[in-house]
Parts: sequence; structure tokens; C-alpha cells
Amino acid sequence: VYSVQNPHTSSFEAEIRQGKNVADAAKVTGVKHLIQGSAGIGIKTGIPSWDSKLQIQEYIQSVGLPLTVLRPLALMELITDKAFYPSACTFHIMPKLAGADKKIPWIAADDLGAIAAKAFANPDKYIGQDLKLASDLESINEVRNIYKEVLGKKAPHFPMPLFMFRIFTGDDLIIMYNYLRTAMLNVSTEETFSILPEAETIRTWLAKQKMN
Repeated sequence: VYSVQNPHTSSFEAEIRQGKNVADAAKVTGVKHLIQGSAGIGIKTGIPSWDSKLQIQEYIQSVGLPLTVLRPLALMELITDKAFYPSACTFHIMPKLAGADKKIPWIAADDLGAIAAKAFANPDKYIGQDLKLASDLESINEVRNIYKEVLGKKAPHFPMPLFMFRIFTGDDLIIMYNYLRTAMLNVSTEETFSILPEAETIRTWLAKQKMN
């Protein structure tokens, strides 16, 4: 079973309840391997969308399920996918709060899925592991430069006021970006590339977007 919940379509309380329900169902039915799609760095930070996933993980472990945790931080889709409003979010609010030169761990959603498939295919190796996943470490300033080099245009930028951003997204991302400014993330790309050598970097991922 691959388990991941979306608090932004319900609430963080609902996310925790749903995650526990998955765990209870998996326990009753004798699931042999549960992978939790998590986030963050594996410690409590005060960031609602990270801490809620830790509560789900703690519950899964408490009922004794065979668990693998996949822990990405930033998806590369945040750079270009209009559903994530990169012009206002990734290229304005994130650097404003986290710092434009802060190294951010990135991974593409497809690569996250490929790593999940590898974990399911090798349960003896991956059960019990908590994997911090990143295939590139780039600041927003560096992403801007790569974006221009690969796509031949500047990264989009829309200077949305913080109060308006809060109206659209709530406090979670604001808390997260403020935390990132001073956080010691201790994430490298080595583990991800050892699992998936063909994982995308920002440059190769953007080149694929150009082709599409």
C-alpha cells in the first residue's frame, strides 16, 4: 500500500485521521509493506504539513506495520506547474522568506514514484528505512539561472503581497519558508542517486519540459 493524504483538500486533522484509517485497514488485512509519502526532515518543526505526517508515521509504527517512509522536500513541479502558481509562490514568496540563496532539496514527482516502485520490488532492503530524497540541491537564484539558460527566458515573477498569499494558501507555506531560512536540512543527493541513478536534476528536468 502506498499511503499519502492531502491536508489542503480537507484539514491537517483530517489528514491525520485518514492516515490512521489507512494504517488500521492495512493492519487488519495483513498488508506486507506500507510506503508512506511523507515530507520534511523527520523531526517536529512546527510546520503543520510536516508534523501531521510525523503523527501518521508514529501511528503506523505503533501498530507494527512494515513501513518505508519516503521524504521529499520540494518537487520540481513547483518550478513550472501553473497549479502551484510558481510566479507568486516559488519565485517570489519562497525566496523572500527562505532566502534566495538557501539551498533547497529538489526531486521530480516521477522520480519519487520510481523510487516507491523500487522499494515495493525490494521490501527486504527498504522496510524500516526513512529516506530523505533529493536529486538536486539548488537555491532559487540558481534555479532562476538554470531556467533562463535552458528555457531561454526569465523565470516568471509575480510580486504577490504576503497578506494576499496567506488568503490563498493559509499559514502552512509561510511557516515552512520562514523555517527553511535558518534550518539545517542535512539532505544530500547521494542516497537518491544510489537508488535511482537516472533521477532528474533541475537542468535535465527543465530540458524535458522544453521538449514537451
